[in-house]
Amino acid sequence: MSTAADSATVATRALAVPDLSLVVLVGATGSGKSTFAARHFAPTETVSSDVCRGMVSDDPNDQSATPDAFDLLHYIVGKRLAAGRLTVVDATNVQSEPRKQLVRLAREHDVLPVAIVLDLPEQVCAERNAARPDRAGLPRRVIQRHRRELQRSLRHLEREGFRTVHVLRGVEQVEAAEVVRERRYNDLRHLTGPFDIVGDVHGCREELESLLTRLGYLLRRDDAGRPVDAEHPDGRTAVFVGDLVDRGPDSPGVLRLVMGMVTAGHALCVPGNHENKLGRHLSGRQVRLTHGLAETMEQLERETPEFRERVREFIRSLVSHYVLDGGALVVCHAGLPEKYHGRTSGRVRSHALYGDTTGETDEFGLPVRYPWAEDYRGSAAVVYGHTPVPSATWLNNTLCLDTGAVFGGRLTALRWPEREIVDVPAARVWYEPVRPLAQEAPGGADGRPLDLTDVTGRRVVETRHMGRLAVREENAAAALEVVSRFGVDPRHLLYLPPTMAPCATSREDGYLEHPAEAFAAYRAEGVRQVVCEEKHMGSRAVLLVCRDEAVAAGRFHVPEGARGAVFTRTGRPFLDDAAVARSLLERVSDAVGEAGLWGGLGTDWVLLDAELMPWSLKAGGLLRRQYAAVGAAARAVLPGALAALEATAARGVDVGGLPAGQRQRAADADAFTEAYRRYCWPTGGGADGLDGIRLAPFQILACEGRSLAALPHDEQLALIDRIVAADAARGLLAPTRRLVVDTGDEASVAAGTRWWLDLTAAGGEGMVVKPLAAYVRKADGGLVQPGVKCRGREYLRLIYGPEYTRPENLARLRARHLGHKRSLALREYALGLEALDRLAAGEPLWRVHEAVFAVLALESEPVDPRL
Repeated sequence: MSTAADSATVATRALAVPDLSLVVLVGATGSGKSTFAARHFAPTETVSSDVCRGMVSDDPNDQSATPDAFDLLHYIVGKRLAAGRLTVVDATNVQSEPRKQLVRLAREHDVLPVAIVLDLPEQVCAERNAARPDRAGLPRRVIQRHRRELQRSLRHLEREGFRTVHVLRGVEQVEAAEVVRERRYNDLRHLTGPFDIVGDVHGCREELESLLTRLGYLLRRDDAGRPVDAEHPDGRTAVFVGDLVDRGPDSPGVLRLVMGMVTAGHALCVPGNHENKLGRHLSGRQVRLTHGLAETMEQLERETPEFRERVREFIRSLVSHYVLDGGALVVCHAGLPEKYHGRTSGRVRSHALYGDTTGETDEFGLPVRYPWAEDYRGSAAVVYGHTPVPSATWLNNTLCLDTGAVFGGRLTALRWPEREIVDVPAARVWYEPVRPLAQEAPGGADGRPLDLTDVTGRRVVETRHMGRLAVREENAAAALEVVSRFGVDPRHLLYLPPTMAPCATSREDGYLEHPAEAFAAYRAEGVRQVVCEEKHMGSRAVLLVCRDEAVAAGRFHVPEGARGAVFTRTGRPFLDDAAVARSLLERVSDAVGEAGLWGGLGTDWVLLDAELMPWSLKAGGLLRRQYAAVGAAARAVLPGALAALEATAARGVDVGGLPAGQRQRAADADAFTEAYRRYCWPTGGGADGLDGIRLAPFQILACEGRSLAALPHDEQLALIDRIVAADAARGLLAPTRRLVVDTGDEASVAAGTRWWLDLTAAGGEGMVVKPLAAYVRKADGGLVQPGVKCRGREYLRLIYGPEYTRPENLARLRARHLGHKRSLALREYALGLEALDRLAAGEPLWRVHEAVFAVLALESEPVDPRL
């Protein structure tokens, strides 16, 4: 407890307050707590009992409303602490029971409770109350009672659980006080590395020296040749996850080296459960000398008393965990759920040191660890040790680095932010393990890749490219049904392509869509160069293609010897015949290899965006039911109707323009039939079932460690051309014809329009116009549409009906509204980029799914399907 005597001249007094804490103001009515809070804390940080009383009763002095007011106060305080916000409670708090409730609230949220006591004379409090109209009639005995209760409380505040108590006696001390916010010991977000995080050493000094040397550290030795420090020439910082001691041959040597590095500023260290037990023993506490502690103490007995005292002080100084690199990295010994990151309490320290258990024991008599990492959904990477595993593998953005060096395994480190794992083998088995080094967890190596709680309800997805994007609860439910009933294995569902908006409605005679509007729109947004790509007559397909079956099975858990997966833009398997799908992926994989892209991109897998043709391959049922039925009905009805009209006219009956109208309807129906027939041709047969099937890849979305979605389209298509050329002899892969247009050059725009007219006149569907640079932002920072489709006049008969080109129908259709479709296209585009960024960064699968699932959910938003 910090106290000071009254003095005529009082120097400025700093009151240390952790930047995340619950500050409880304690003082009699009239002691100036509200004034003090307003001077030293933001209005939003202070929760006042008077304000809460006024909120529930319209009278801040209505004492009958006090129970409800404090219910509200505790609710607000709890919400702020849960959100990680420093919170100040402005109430008298002179009685122990209200304080105990606040201390309990702080403990529930794992923050430190701090008391600031304003101990002012009775006369001062009385004068201040008298000057307030709402307190002028307050009986003097209330102030006297508050002061008696305050005096009784002063000696007990620390025992009640307040970590820090500041007592200000007299007006002078209150006026001279200055609140200083201190960074929590575990908050090292300002340190951005790079770091080398080292797993459990357990006295294996020789292996630690080898690992540090391999990581590039230069060892410094004392006169006796013992390592006492290690520094990296590039300024990297080592971070030790604890369990430096016990079981191994040289715990003092490990401590000497690590302590030297920490003292020199070349390393950080968090405590392990073995350090905790050693520290308690060195402090004279009663502990059992088991699990290697007896050997450590025997080794330490050969050291000087000064060294043992230095070890005791070092262990005492260690902080339970560190939050590093702007909050992106958390290092602790036994793992830490997100709700404990940056928090300070006995519970947090205990979890960081020992982890959590299920309460059961295994066949070896050891506690069964609760698999917290399988349920982890935090954005920060958690790197830890404690539980030996055969190899360090990422699980839901967590990584265990204890690979059993002391048990004859390996000593492992993680380079951050590179996420590169570096290890060295143990020199020998130094300690026989009670339990074999095996990682058996209910969720397996990948945890639970798609958990119901990750996708249900209203969701908000943080994206790098468009901020926070919301998903409605009802849309999430619809997407969940698609994924659960029809979707591919979630481990393969790494991306879904966004919807695409059409170009602005054309005013050209006879056209609903025309390239002029696409070129003009991009020119208006400052995009000079666009690429026009032919729109293939197929269905959108996403292909996950691996170099071989081993990569597919090991990296993505693809079954049945396939080299990947192929799925639709709604995440469903594209091909019903698994054998045909395997043949398709094998052919594409071979073409990627023959094009030299496995080595060129430095990857064993690629994610491709493509069109799979013909359209009838996937939409055969739709063509029969919707399109062919219309054509058949027209052929069955119109000739007879036209014959009847012509016969009637031959008898001299005036039928007006009806025959001409029916002939036009028949011609429109024939054009409609001709349009859909272009999308149908026979497929199947041959040794691999691929006869008649064509695949037109047009973008490589991602490969190992890289998102390629922002690669300029000319570079993209050059890579695609290499893949297509490699398959030329087999004829599966189709090229994508393209033309680059300068939107500011009239001649270039005219050439682009002619190219589209020729393409569609020859039966082509149309084209997609994209910024050549792929990823473009407007002057105001907003995203430019990644592409707009400009569909041919005849193709649009399939969308709007056989007679849509009639002037009266075109006039009606030109009233279509594109705003919602464009908004949807941009949101889905941003989510797709986010999924690819997360995939490239090696983030856990559930994080990739979050963005992919949101794309599918947005597809349930109501929008004109003809767009």
